[in-house]
Amino acid sequence: MISYENDIFRLDTAATSYWMQVTKYGHLLHLHYGQRLPADQSPAALIHKRTALLGSSVIYMPSNNLPPDNTYCLDNLCLEWSGIGKGDYRHTPAEILMPDGTYTADFIYQSHRIMNGCVPISTLPSAYCLENMKCQTLEITLLDESNQVKLFMYYTVFYDTDVISRRVVLENQNPASLSIRKLMSMSLDLADDNFSLVTFDGGWIKEGHRHERRLSPGIHVNSSTTGESSNRHNPGFLLAAANSSEQQGNVYGFNLIYSGNHYSAVELSGHDLVRIQTGINPYCFEWKLTAGERFETPEAFMSFSDRGYNGLSHNFHNFINHHIVRGDWQGKERPILINSWEAYFFRFTQAKLLRLAKRAKRVGIELFVLDDGWFGKRNDDKAGLGDYTVNKKKFHRGLAYFARRIVKMGLSFGLWFEPEMVNEDSDLFRNHPEYALRTPNKTAALGRNQLVLDLTNSAVRDYIVKNVTDILDTMPISYIKWDFNRHLSDACSPQMNAENGRFFHMYVLGLYDILNRIFVPRPQILLETCSSGGNRFDAGMLCYSPQIWTSDNTDPIERLMIQGGLSYLYPPATMGAHVSEAPHQQTLRATPLSTRFNVAAFGCLGYEMDFKYLSRVERKEISEQIAFYKLHRRLLQYGDFYRGEKTKDNKVVWNIVDKNQKKAICGLFQTLTHASEGFDRLRIIGLKPKNKYRLTTKPQSLFIRRFGGLVKHILPFTVNPEGWFLRTIGKYFCLSDCVEEYSAYGSVLAEGVLLNNQFVGSHYNEKTRLLGDFGSSLYLAEGE
Repeated sequence: MISYENDIFRLDTAATSYWMQVTKYGHLLHLHYGQRLPADQSPAALIHKRTALLGSSVIYMPSNNLPPDNTYCLDNLCLEWSGIGKGDYRHTPAEILMPDGTYTADFIYQSHRIMNGCVPISTLPSAYCLENMKCQTLEITLLDESNQVKLFMYYTVFYDTDVISRRVVLENQNPASLSIRKLMSMSLDLADDNFSLVTFDGGWIKEGHRHERRLSPGIHVNSSTTGESSNRHNPGFLLAAANSSEQQGNVYGFNLIYSGNHYSAVELSGHDLVRIQTGINPYCFEWKLTAGERFETPEAFMSFSDRGYNGLSHNFHNFINHHIVRGDWQGKERPILINSWEAYFFRFTQAKLLRLAKRAKRVGIELFVLDDGWFGKRNDDKAGLGDYTVNKKKFHRGLAYFARRIVKMGLSFGLWFEPEMVNEDSDLFRNHPEYALRTPNKTAALGRNQLVLDLTNSAVRDYIVKNVTDILDTMPISYIKWDFNRHLSDACSPQMNAENGRFFHMYVLGLYDILNRIFVPRPQILLETCSSGGNRFDAGMLCYSPQIWTSDNTDPIERLMIQGGLSYLYPPATMGAHVSEAPHQQTLRATPLSTRFNVAAFGCLGYEMDFKYLSRVERKEISEQIAFYKLHRRLLQYGDFYRGEKTKDNKVVWNIVDKNQKKAICGLFQTLTHASEGFDRLRIIGLKPKNKYRLTTKPQSLFIRRFGGLVKHILPFTVNPEGWFLRTIGKYFCLSDCVEEYSAYGSVLAEGVLLNNQFVGSHYNEKTRLLGDFGSSLYLAEGE
């Protein structure tokens, strides 16, 4: 996997190669990252040539008594790392006030080690490798000799997933101190291939939307300054060569195992070199190192695929499922849950909750989650956060009694917490106002009527750990939803001793400390983190939380963009996806119950609604949805996920294939209908071309109320479409959508099956697909 010969490092995964060279002056020169190369391939064909001196070049002058080379200009080399002050004027991965009082840094190769497995980070979560997995780590030691500052560069090869991780450790061996202003986890220079940059951006209720732009000269930045990885810009991003598509083309992917302020930059130089870097955001960052101290950066990971965006996603999905998610829930099927929030918000009683649980159990749900409002004076969002005393008006016999009642029904019990926050109207704040983040002599900024607790303070961390674990250890809890409902502000703390450039990073370290102390000793508890939805959807949180609440927006049409965007980086088993009531609280859009399920099925399924107000046919439909999901849960959570190519502006196609390619489920989603639309072609990719499959539509119901006044045209008498008669009929009867069945080889399914006509304004019959606005169908392909 990793070899070194004649100054060449060769890092090979199953399908990719990453090669670099130590130059005669000791810099690391990047040679190749892409398709796997034969071991005997000469590096001469790969080296970025420098046979002519470019104008305005500043020539590197070595300090190792070697003669200078008039064509050796760091600004025009493909480098693995660079610094300041030696002629490279591109975006630097490191800005360090060195012990000599300058920013000049020239890190030169000293030595290297090749080790089996991973080298864990002592202060941060990182990827792991079990004994039966093929992983190797390369440690390269660089030295700025005049300052006696060392830079350790780590490359870990995760062979089977075609992923390579990178990070650095800076060590000060000088008696004088230094100050880090910026230190990226990785820097990499590639020759441009007409790249486009793809990022995943948005905000609350619109996370993870895919945006693509062609690289142009200059620096393109993807970053967060909110204190967490943020819903504004996910830390993961892609670089795609010209004409790449879901199924073909060269695509690179980069991500960061970190939950705080991140910073990624892609720079296209004037001579067609692309510099990529990612790491901790230098925004408000400063970290001093005294003699002997070290600083560890978060671990970045990257992958390459010549099979388009889907191939790159498969690499990332496999890596996260096998090297990021850990513990008892690694690879384990996730339970189907009911969450109380959208049913009741804060206005619930124990009796209401028990009735909801009974109805949920009847339709097949497995886990009951009690959301916000169970503690303190938490009857709205203005009070109670920070307190853990159970609200006796709502639970007069205590929360443990209620949890046992839920478990006795045959359901598991889950509970919502927001431990990082505090309301001013709380016992905690009245007793310990110093626990909250506040700027001296300024009024603290509020978000959702709450302040943020100072996780850099060990007393605060101890308070959270004690109160959360006291609850976990005194009742039968198998699931926790951990929320975080605002961005950081007033980012300072007395704990920093006036060195508040350390604050943002120390906050994240404090969070990881809390999560380690609570959940590592309790691996049986399924943790789902949330931050106003997907505000902290990152690989750092996935090291603790096997699934993350993807968005507070449960509108399936919006979820096509949210889950679809995040699917480029993260697998379905990490995405919380719920079916809720419609019209949706976030958009006022009314969508069919079938589409709500069909989208949520490509994730960790849950429901948020009061079953009391559903009709008999709606409850029956939900029962059938859950039965279908249980039957195919392994496939839907852990199969290979494919996004279909965009062939129509109003269609989205997802399909997921099991690992042995014997079964697939495909979702065809229509956003807005077009009048008298032409045919639809359903392509199912990823199956074995020469195997034969039976393709069938998943049956689903069409509720009478959706047709409104059109119903009178098929009845022999006139009725009020809003009247008692049709409302009553609609509670007990419904129509069935069109079901199609085909037998076809995998090659034919990949080419595409021509489906029955949609409704085109006339001639309805049982063979007509009735999609309309926001309609959808699932199709199941099984080997014959």
